[in-house]
Amino acid sequence: MAEDTNIVLKATEPVLGRIEVAPQVLEIVAGIAASNVEGVARMRGSLANSVNELFGKKERGKGVKLSLNGDALNVDVYVYLNYGVSVPKVALAIQEQVKQQLLFMTDLRISEVNVHIQGVIPEKTTSTVDPNNIFEDDESENGDDK
Repeated sequence: MAEDTNIVLKATEPVLGRIEVAPQVLEIVAGIAASNVEGVARMRGSLANSVNELFGKKERGKGVKLSLNGDALNVDVYVYLNYGVSVPKVALAIQEQVKQQLLFMTDLRISEVNVHIQGVIPEKTTSTVDPNNIFEDDESENGDDK
């Protein structure tokens, strides 16, 4: 969120005081919800997030931007997907999961959950070349030595 103001949760019952939630908390909730959807490889991060992760600090709120429009919350989620997944299905699952978790945990009205696909991460392939014998022919493996 651009401003660093807390979001006040409205209570339906008489309470002893106000309940305020920092925007970073909502970003973390949305980030965890999105990253737990099957097909999501990782969330988009910044250089600062990458440096923090090198030192062992996991940044949970990365890839999520919030904006408060009146009393409704707009959420933008930036993700990388695994290769071979259905982009529309995964994007819809992200929208639903983020909406459900934020509603369940904060009771805030969510007006939009925008999913931005930043890229596709290909599957890791294992090398078929033997590092001890890099010039070995495929024919010699089949027993067709000359």
